[in-house]
Amino acid sequence: MILFPAIDIKDNKCVRLTQGKFDQVNIYSGDPVEMAKKWEDMGAEYLHIVDLDGAKNEGFQNRRSIEKIAKSISIPMQTGGGIRNEERIKNLLDAGVDRVILGTIAIEKQELLKNLTKTYKEHLAVSIDALNGKAATRGWQNVGDTDSIEICRFLESIGIKTLIYTDISKDGMLSGPNFDVYEELSMMTGLNIIASGGVTTLNDIQKLNSMNMYGAIIGKALYDDRLNFKEALKVAGRS
Repeated sequence: MILFPAIDIKDNKCVRLTQGKFDQVNIYSGDPVEMAKKWEDMGAEYLHIVDLDGAKNEGFQNRRSIEKIAKSISIPMQTGGGIRNEERIKNLLDAGVDRVILGTIAIEKQELLKNLTKTYKEHLAVSIDALNGKAATRGWQNVGDTDSIEICRFLESIGIKTLIYTDISKDGMLSGPNFDVYEELSMMTGLNIIASGGVTTLNDIQKLNSMNMYGAIIGKALYDDRLNFKEALKVAGRS
C-alpha cells in the first residue's frame, strides 16, 4: 500500500483544516516546497497535494507553489483542488504533476468527466468526499443528495481507475478511518482505492493494508507527530 503524505496549500503555505472548515486552519510551514522535500527524504514514494484555495474558489493562487514542488522533487505527485476544466488539467500536467485529481465535476459535470477520462485516463483520479454517505462538492462546502457509493460505481463504469475516498467526518479528527466504507467500496468496485480521512495510527495503516487498499493519505497525524512516517512505511510494506 502506497502512503501519500498530504500537503494542503492555502495562500502558498502548508496548512491543515479540520473537517474541511476554512475557519479552522493550522499553518505548519510557510514553504510547501521544503515540506515536499522533507517527505521525499523520509522515503515517500508519492505526494498528495491539495490547492485549498482552488477547491473553494476555483482560483489558481497556489500555482507557483505547485510548480515549484514538481520541479524540486523526483517522486511523483498527485494534485487536486478546483480543477474543473481541461485547461487546468493541461497546465498541471505540463508543470510536472503526474496525476490530476478531479472532484466537483464528477458530480456536477459528468459528461465533461466522461470526455476527459477518454483523453487523460492514466493521469486522472477522482476524489469523492462524503458526509453521512452523501457526496460533497466545492471544497466540501456543499453536500447534496448524491449517494457516494453509487457515484463511485459510475466512475468505474466510465473508465476511472483511481479513487480517493474521504469521510469528511473523520478528516483531521485523529479518530481512525471509516473502515466500513472502504470494505463496501472494495466489494462493489474494482477501483484502486486511496483511503483518506482519519488515518492516525500504525494499526490504522496495518488494517487498511490488510484490506488491500491501493493507498492511504496521511495528514494531521504526521504534522502533529502522532505518527512516525518511517515506521508507517514499514507497516505498509514499503520499506
